Amino acid sequence: MALAQQTVADVCLAARDASRVLASLPTATRDAALHAIADALLAREAEILEANAADLAAGREAGLGDALLDRLALDHDRLVGIADGTRAIAALPDPVGEVVEGRRLPNGLDVRKVRVPFGVVAVVYEARPNVTIDAASLCLKSGNAVVLRGSSSATHSNAVLSAVAAEAIASVGIPAGAIGLVAGGGREELRELATQDGVVDLIFPRGGEGLKNALKEVATVPVIYAASGNCHVFVDATADLEAARRIVLNAKTQRPGVCNAAETLLVHADIAPAFLPEALRALHDAGVELRVDGRARALADPGLQGHLRPVTEEDFGEEFLSLVLAVGVVDSVEEAIEHVNRHGSGHSEAIVTRDTASARAFERGVDAACVYVNASTRFTDGGEFGMGAEIGNSTQKLHARGPIGVRELCTTKYVVEGDGHIR
Repeated sequence: MALAQQTVADVCLAARDASRVLASLPTATRDAALHAIADALLAREAEILEANAADLAAGREAGLGDALLDRLALDHDRLVGIADGTRAIAALPDPVGEVVEGRRLPNGLDVRKVRVPFGVVAVVYEARPNVTIDAASLCLKSGNAVVLRGSSSATHSNAVLSAVAAEAIASVGIPAGAIGLVAGGGREELRELATQDGVVDLIFPRGGEGLKNALKEVATVPVIYAASGNCHVFVDATADLEAARRIVLNAKTQRPGVCNAAETLLVHADIAPAFLPEALRALHDAGVELRVDGRARALADPGLQGHLRPVTEEDFGEEFLSLVLAVGVVDSVEEAIEHVNRHGSGHSEAIVTRDTASARAFERGVDAACVYVNASTRFTDGGEFGMGAEIGNSTQKLHARGPIGVRELCTTKYVVEGDGHIR
């Protein structure tokens, strides 16, 4: 199936036509399509992994870093995970037609606010081929057609995955055009996709600030930004030291190349002498490059001093997406909140504390989609939140904020029923 060779306009128009069919299909048909996709992923594993191997080889030749290569890579376990995630989405309650609220007016009219699909959702993403299936599955479950535009680094993987998914849904009676792929046209292609007014209803970009800014320059279609994650962990004065150490290590090292990994560690001055020496050593031993302020450096073990780099103001604003961590000491929870709001990207922020007042101040004061108390930022994920999967994590405030799952892929309409009413 040569979806990638069609023009952008052709792919989008096919998606619009398919979306009108999808809107009237029963839940069982859309769920059957998702199970067909999951089955096809496993049945065609060798073909998918061969395509991914070609992308990985090209990535190494192009000098992609380890974190980006990890995001690009597929293997048997990851493919099984993608298939399982697709089945998990199928098992979710159908959001289409869900009554958000309803009431009878004094004049006898019945008014219901119900969820309905957007229609055609475009997803623009970088490096991670699993997004091809996650996005397609979430859109199908919520009754939307999807137009996918991945990065050039995953060209082979995305082409095979989208073709596998499109053929699978066609086998259960859904138009193959409900899953479209555009690729190969660079910035002009992105511009054309982002200006498909009246055809594409919404665009989700998943990537860094470069992608976000590129869309801001050209988009006339509404955009929900699922962009960068400059996330913080703040260790408060009353923190449980062992819990704080585990949370910091998990948030930084469990998978450093993703948007919910921690990029800055802040430590209250009252607990810094007890916490930082061991924490800095553990982070260094885990392979983390540490960029520290003067007070953090002064508390580090003497044997570690030569491995520490001075932190800069730019470092505090950086999404490293690698084993690099900025470290600073602050004098209060209020200073920590101010630092987070000045440097953070509105993604995920965590406080480790045993003080309820500090926790509440952090919850209320930090401006972010997700705020954690005594837990790692790594939980910001649609799957972890019980949403099956996510299109991305929205760092803006309209129309949705945080992980974008099947409900967030719906808009609403009012259905009004009367009995011959006139005004």
